Amino acid sequence: MRTVDAVGLPIGDGHPPRIMGVLNVSSESPYDPSVFDDPGEAAAYVDRELIDEGAEIVDVGLESANKRFEVLSAQGELDRLDTACEAIESVSGDAVFSIETRYHEVADEALSRGFDMVNDICGFADPEMPSVCAEHDAAVAKMASPPDLERPGAIDNVDEIYEALSQNGFTEKTIVDPAFGGWSEGKTLADDRETLERLREFRALGRPILVSINRKNFLRTLAGRTTEEALAVSLAATSMAVERGAHVVRTHDVRETADAATIGHAFTPTRLRTDRVEELDVRTDGDLHRHLEAVGSEREADLPRVFTLALSPEERRALLGAVRGIEGVSLTDTDPAVLIAGSRGIGRLTDTLGSDPGALAPILEDISDGLY
Repeated sequence: MRTVDAVGLPIGDGHPPRIMGVLNVSSESPYDPSVFDDPGEAAAYVDRELIDEGAEIVDVGLESANKRFEVLSAQGELDRLDTACEAIESVSGDAVFSIETRYHEVADEALSRGFDMVNDICGFADPEMPSVCAEHDAAVAKMASPPDLERPGAIDNVDEIYEALSQNGFTEKTIVDPAFGGWSEGKTLADDRETLERLREFRALGRPILVSINRKNFLRTLAGRTTEEALAVSLAATSMAVERGAHVVRTHDVRETADAATIGHAFTPTRLRTDRVEELDVRTDGDLHRHLEAVGSEREADLPRVFTLALSPEERRALLGAVRGIEGVSLTDTDPAVLIAGSRGIGRLTDTLGSDPGALAPILEDISDGLY
């Protein structure tokens, strides 16, 4: 896992989670408290509500990414850039300023006029975006998206989200964003939930991870809350996301989210890391598969799991005999017995017991159901 340096702010493992506050200069943006067309008022908001509350990165939006609105052209975004630049010039506090855009022309102009970072919501669908960011030595958040400048984040399948993050490559300072939210009609709440469940898999890309889950619909629905009531569910998800590997959290609720991220960070797994050794954060077959895939290995993922089994002495003896000699499976001769095996190991064990494993069949079925 590489560390990304954003004008002196290190982002990655071994560093605190970074909070990205939001400022919008787009009148159509849905979150009114963050929307300004007056540079002075915008700067005051950034100082008071974002930086003073704990935001180390400020993401400035020039247009709403909501699919209900017409997409601005690059020139349309450039027409709004003056307000954004004047606002950040008037900010008295210290922060990394990120421009949210899908166009390389806008990124180039913004980086030339005081911005430090790019938040590309179309994931390098503009093929010139990576070279522009590299020329400016700028950090860039790359959101999973189809290769289409008008369809940010419109990917339903989590496996396709992972692949989309690789389109048009990476720069040395790329941060990946798996794109939570209703970016397309086909994307369901279950898709977002699965993305959060599988967040560790994105660590296999070797880049810091950004998440934007603030008051998202999939969280509100789980708790039965409106947007106004959804702060608590956002904070719970923030701690979970950081514990699972998120390094940047984009939010409108800065102070509270910073606290939640601190708790999540305190309970992240301790991972061995030296100049030559890095322990991977692997909890599922999917996590292991992604890391193997990243290094080009064709080995099938089979992460061991640990189970206690309530067995009679006769069942334990039968299972001990079946386990003997099976690669990747072990069983203790104790009460309860402890079985250590992955999905492939359980399959081999079932084959060894034959078509009639007797009283052990329900136990093996329970284990298989839990593994697949």
